[in-house]
Amino acid sequence: MTAIPSTVDILRRLVAYETLSRRPNLDLLDYVEGLLVPAGARVERFAHADGSRANLWATIGPEGPGGVVLSGHTDVVPVAGQDWSVDPFALTERDGRYYGRGTADMKGFVAAAVHAAIGAARRDLRRPLHLALSYDEEIGCMGVRGMIEALAARPDRPALCIVGEPTGMRIATGHKGKLACRACCHGREGHSALAPNALNALHLGAAFIASLQARQEELVRAGARDPAYDIPFSTIHAGLMQGGTALNIVPNRCEIDFEIRNIVADDPAAILAAIAGDAEAIAAPHRARFPEARIEIETVSGYPGLDAPEDAPAVRLLRRITGQDGPAIKVAFGTEGGLFHQGLGMSTAICGPGFMEQGHKPDEFIAAEQLSACDRMLSRLLDALEAPAA
Repeated sequence: MTAIPSTVDILRRLVAYETLSRRPNLDLLDYVEGLLVPAGARVERFAHADGSRANLWATIGPEGPGGVVLSGHTDVVPVAGQDWSVDPFALTERDGRYYGRGTADMKGFVAAAVHAAIGAARRDLRRPLHLALSYDEEIGCMGVRGMIEALAARPDRPALCIVGEPTGMRIATGHKGKLACRACCHGREGHSALAPNALNALHLGAAFIASLQARQEELVRAGARDPAYDIPFSTIHAGLMQGGTALNIVPNRCEIDFEIRNIVADDPAAILAAIAGDAEAIAAPHRARFPEARIEIETVSGYPGLDAPEDAPAVRLLRRITGQDGPAIKVAFGTEGGLFHQGLGMSTAICGPGFMEQGHKPDEFIAAEQLSACDRMLSRLLDALEAPAA
């Protein structure tokens, strides 16, 4: 019987693939399939429309409904402009840590999941293990949607989902939802020497940003609260403002990218509607002189939040296979968990190795002890899938 490659060996290969968001991930999927298919896994791909990248869905064990999904994404954030002390796309081991882009977020978990899936093929599973690897998660959980839509049309669905985003191996029951939006402010151009005869779109944008700040202050003062989060209220954030072509031209257009991250108790659509009302209140007084004055808002992307009850099946399973009995946490960052729960009706929770504080920056790393803890958890998961149903 061929030896199963270790989680670290698999991670070394995964890190070497420069699978930045919107870039191809097919070589990485070929490698994973090359491990899983000879082991007996049933593998499918769900490709992006241009064919350059894809989701991978693998099943080990019996046919039929039920079982557990291990969910992870294959894309990573860029390294451009970051000062790394090691090659970001070559795994470096030092002082009990493994350095490389994506080690924490989240190729460490993906490596452990692939390792577990190969091992599962050598077990007598009574319920299936599924592996879901997605693309373009880092730009708004975009890639996984096609896979979820395809699976939703099938009669047999898994029962539970574990999203392996980095939680330090603590059980997390929730994350906030997100809307990424763009506001386009329209004014009228003119010569800067005659600026009062024009309508500066940047000034409209500045007023709009001020209105976002006011809405944020309202959420802090009177919005819903969830003390399980480090930031216990919904947030509004403007991250990018673009406008103007030259100092002596009054700009007629300004774009502002902003986001809403909402706790489940708040309705993001209602927050966005209030923001749209503010935008109209800013532009309307100018229309008597400038009929073109307006602020248009579009939703660029978004995903739902996750809020699993403490007694949810996925949470109970994680307590069983991790041995944790203390309170669960909620994470500040988004995951694909809300989409799995909403799109497939699966009980979903989050638990994975590493810490997000170590991701998205130079010398990203995952501790060896975190990988070992994840391997132990997934080994106990396979024990549970072998056992008779409770």
